[in-house]
Amino acid sequence: MKVLNAPNLVTLSRIVLIPLIIAIYYVPDAWLSFQGKNITASAIFIFAAVTDWLDGYLARKLNQMSAFGAFLDPVADKLIVVGALLVLLKEGRVDTVVALIIVGREIAISALREWMAKVGQAKSVAVAFIGKLKTVTQMIAVPLLLLYEDDLLGILNCQALGTILINVAAVLTVISMLYYMRKALPHAL
Repeated sequence: MKVLNAPNLVTLSRIVLIPLIIAIYYVPDAWLSFQGKNITASAIFIFAAVTDWLDGYLARKLNQMSAFGAFLDPVADKLIVVGALLVLLKEGRVDTVVALIIVGREIAISALREWMAKVGQAKSVAVAFIGKLKTVTQMIAVPLLLLYEDDLLGILNCQALGTILINVAAVLTVISMLYYMRKALPHAL
């Protein structure tokens, strides 16, 4: 099976978008307004989130699932969230503790999954509903915080809703980490 198939190229495009989200905030204000930066970064993040769905769909539809794709997809997911969190930290839109919880969990669970695969127990720490819920919450919170409008279309305070959701995501992050660690514990003894 080819490593550079259509689904994997879509996943790689998501990784390429990470520096773009960060770089937008270093563009001179004369080139792109503050609001323009927020809208552009939010749109890129949303596009990246859609490609996360698209690469999985293409892999199944084209029967091009691969070990490389299975490895690369979650890495791309984590990198795009971490890149966006760095921007949000720089802009003062997310609390440092929240960002550390989210990033620390991703590192810890990635290491745990790698270790569990080495001992032949990868299925015991397969993605669970709580992990998916955490991801969905993050994927909604991050673009809201990048957009950072306090009155979008007169009905939505992106700042407030994004802050609530990123805090909920941090709580779900801790719960999901504890869940995966509990699942792995019997294999550690």
